[in-house]
Amino acid sequence: MLLCFCLILSFQRLIMFLFFFLFNSFFFLFLENYGVRKLEGVFAVFIGTMGFAFAWMFFDTKPNEEELLMGLLIPRVGSKTLRQAVEIVGCVITPHNVFLHSALVQSRDIDIRNKGQVQEALNYYSIESSIALLITLIINLFVIAVFARVFYGTEQAKDIGLVNAGQYLEEKYGGGFFPILYIWGIGLLAAGQSSTITGTYAGQFITEGFLKLNIKKWLRALITRSCAIVPTMIVAIVFNTSEGSLDTLNEWLNVLQAIQIPFALIPLLTLVSKEEVMGTFRIGPLLERVAWTVVVLVIMLYGYMLLDFFLSEVKGLLFGFLVFLGAAAWISFIAFLLRHSGAISSIFLKSPNS
Repeated sequence: MLLCFCLILSFQRLIMFLFFFLFNSFFFLFLENYGVRKLEGVFAVFIGTMGFAFAWMFFDTKPNEEELLMGLLIPRVGSKTLRQAVEIVGCVITPHNVFLHSALVQSRDIDIRNKGQVQEALNYYSIESSIALLITLIINLFVIAVFARVFYGTEQAKDIGLVNAGQYLEEKYGGGFFPILYIWGIGLLAAGQSSTITGTYAGQFITEGFLKLNIKKWLRALITRSCAIVPTMIVAIVFNTSEGSLDTLNEWLNVLQAIQIPFALIPLLTLVSKEEVMGTFRIGPLLERVAWTVVVLVIMLYGYMLLDFFLSEVKGLLFGFLVFLGAAAWISFIAFLLRHSGAISSIFLKSPNS
């Protein structure tokens, strides 16, 4: 998301904002020394700002409530809009968020030997996750409804990207007391800040947990933050010459997340299904079957998006051959993981742990 926000900036402002993001990323990570709750409070401010800005836009554009409700209850997704629908799912089910939420659970002071306390914590985590997903749904609904209300079926629709979306909104609705361009910018800034910090934290937890880097927090933050900010600066500077190429780059980032998501979901579901790992808190046979079915469906949707994207974007015999080899390796590895995770038996036969 940091890169997405950089796409709408001129070169001079780009450098300034990159250093701004770098500074406040370290500042927010510094808050960890005073407890995770304070950092969660910062996230709440960002999400609240984002929700308020996009809600303002929503009520300002006055979408058709009846059509909106019908679209929620009976969604109609055509072949031309399926990629966008899958990308929206990808914005919610991101690989790094799977690791982040798993790590944040450990920040609570819970006696894992007390089963009653653990069960109570699980109940509250379920409520917390449900509320977070509901807020995500509402915010996505606000943004999609605004642009659908204004640009659906128009000649401008194919020309709108992240770079010029705010300008098109301003042309449609004008300035006013509080121009919609600034409202869009504030919402985008809040979204970028929230996404940047969550990505940073996920990288920090992964390097700390998987690589066992027992180093000081400030040095660990410097390493993980640099791994994100340096490539972002290079890519943003190189691609800052063409609006079309920036939107294409953003689509490639969505593709990258789609490629990664199976390698986060499959191990997670495998672990929570095993009694030797979770004990009495492993998920039941019915929930396990439903969860594996959802995971397989998500992977199939992402696979369709990848196929559609590569067929439309990949040019040249050599590049196409390399993509084919990569896709074959990706599918083979996913099949290997599914076979050894118990997914097939859970969906079609019976739970391997029941």
